Amino acid sequence: MALAGKLIGYVEISKNGDFFHDLFRHNPHKMVAIAPDRAHDCELHEGDRGAVGSVITWHYTEGGKRKVSKQIIEYVNEENHTIVFNVIGGELVEIYKSFKITLHVEPKGDGKVATWTFEYEKPDTRVPYPTSVMDFLCKLVKDLDAHDKA
Repeated sequence: MALAGKLIGYVEISKNGDFFHDLFRHNPHKMVAIAPDRAHDCELHEGDRGAVGSVITWHYTEGGKRKVSKQIIEYVNEENHTIVFNVIGGELVEIYKSFKITLHVEPKGDGKVATWTFEYEKPDTRVPYPTSVMDFLCKLVKDLDAHDKA
């Protein structure tokens, strides 16, 4: 029996939603320059960079291990600063039956917040919750937000 789950992480940020939306959608190479200990490359396999339906592969280090995540950009909303990635290859799909990642940036009080949402399906109860991946992405956003020249 598969187990559906949802995990949400919030990061308070100083930069605006356009910055993060543009960085993750159109300029991931800048992310590699800003946080080279976390992000190493983002290859485009199919489609146009940042377009719905395009296929990309992220190369990154999480938990001290080099990993890859092949994804399809499933949904983009410029106005709401939302991007949805459907994971189709790499370590996450070796562990989970399905895995979807959403990044959304919105105002919160006097500041802004970046929200990561994971929707996933575990094949059984022995598979861990993806908290280490959430920690990784939240730390990446903090690194990107703290960088002056991004």
